[in-house]
This record gives sequence, C-alpha cells and structure tokens, in this order.
Amino acid sequence: MEITFIQTGGTIDKDYPIRAGSYAFEIGGPAVAKILKLARPNFRFKIISLLKKDSLDLSDSDRELIYHAAKTTQAKKIVITHGTDTMVRTAKKLSTIEGKTIVLTGAMLPDTFKQSDAMFNVGLAVGAIETLSPGVYIAMSGRIYPWQQCEKSVKTVKFVYKAGRHVS
Repeated sequence: MEITFIQTGGTIDKDYPIRAGSYAFEIGGPAVAKILKLARPNFRFKIISLLKKDSLDLSDSDRELIYHAAKTTQAKKIVITHGTDTMVRTAKKLSTIEGKTIVLTGAMLPDTFKQSDAMFNVGLAVGAIETLSPGVYIAMSGRIYPWQQCEKSVKTVKFVYKAGRHVS
C-alpha cells in the first residue's frame, strides 16, 4: 500500500512559540512527517507540503490547489492534514474526484503538545484508508465520517453526525 499525505495547515501543524505569544506554524516540516517517523509504518508514503494556513484563512483558490494536488497525484489513497474549522468545506470540494479514497484529518491541539490528538487522528486515518471504499471521509476523535454526514459541533468542539444521521 502507498499513501500520499498532503499538508494544508491547521492546528496539527502549529506550535505555541513563546516569542509569538499565540499559535503559529512550526518552522520544521509537516507534523505528519514526525508522526510517521515515530510510528515506523509498514507501507510506502509520500508527503506533499502544499500549504501552511489556518483553515479559516483558506480561500477558494487554496481549495482549488488542494483539489488539483489530490486529483493529479498518482496515489489512490490520500490523507490530507487540515484545520478542523473548514474541513467539511474542503471535503465537499474534493467529493467530485472519482476512484480515490481521500481522508481528511487534523487535530484540536498542535502535534507538538504532549496531550495532542494528532498522532491518534493520523493513525485512525491510516488504519481506515486501507479498508474504505473510494470517496471522501473525515477521521477525527476515533470515528470515520462520510464527509456529507458530519459537522464540527461548536458546543462540544468535536465532529458529530449531522442531525438525523446519528449512528452509534
């Protein structure tokens, strides 16, 4: 199996540098590169560092760039690290790509934080992508959602099934 990882930014790739006094993107490479190095995976992978943007700052042209990268890569299995606030919007843009399995994931806390969910969510995405049918999915907090069936809850700050779509 080979997976292409596409970095687009979001909290997963941020840090909290003392000098900045708020979240900022890390100087180093994508968080997924560090996560995969620690995990020592038994599959081939490629990482494309495309963007380092907060998802609230992604424009339509940024989403077009993400779409183009996912559509033109040779890989049939793609994991996209993305900010959680507009993950569903990007998933919708990607939903017209046929014949590929695309999983978007991210983190509520930067990968550099000890209590981050980044490693768990990337592992979830990787574990799921091998068995999912072609389509676009969101992997967060231990669940895999078809992109059109979920949303980020402002109340719980977690992804949940949309009303009327709950599955236990």
